[in-house]
This record gives sequence, C-alpha cells and structure tokens, in this order.
Amino acid sequence: MSLQEQHKRLVSSLYRQSLRLTKSWINRRDLWRAKALEIRAQFDENKDVTDKYRIDFLVKQTESLLEKYKHPDPIIPPQRPDGTKFERNIPTSPLVFKYRDGDASL
Repeated sequence: MSLQEQHKRLVSSLYRQSLRLTKSWINRRDLWRAKALEIRAQFDENKDVTDKYRIDFLVKQTESLLEKYKHPDPIIPPQRPDGTKFERNIPTSPLVFKYRDGDASL
C-alpha cells in the first residue's frame, strides 16, 4: 500500500471519528447536520496541503481535538459491543438448566 493511500485512509478515519463524536454530543439531526457540514469544510480546507510537516501537524492536531472532546458516555449502536442490545437475548446453555434443577452431575 502506498504512502498516499495510507494517508488517505488515516484522514478518512479521522473524518469518520469526528462525525461519530459529534453524534454523541448533538442529538438533534438538524443541528448535527450543520456541525457535520462545518467539519467537512474544515477537512476540505486542508485537502490540498502537500507539505509533509504541515500534514503531520494537522493530523496530530485533529487527533488531539478528538481526544479533548471525547464524550464520557458515547452513543454506541445497539448491536455493537456495549450497545443497548448487545447479547441481550443470548440462548442459555442447557448446562444452566441442569444445574438449576438440582442435577449437579455435569
């Protein structure tokens, strides 16, 4: 994988993290959309930067901002680990029923 492609993936990841982070702070879709457009404008503002040191600075700055504004109780999609529905209705092992009925010989 080329260095340019790695950089593209890193920037895309930072962009997606920024959007997910704002979803945790803003629960109204119309307000979130306005903030998402603002974030997109900030990323587009620097898309033509070619200086390696400036790029490194911008990436580190973005990572530090993500850490600074990290939500203490982020919104997690329901089916993801630690989400509200994650493993909610897992099938119970037959061994549990045997033990519960008094048959301790497993």
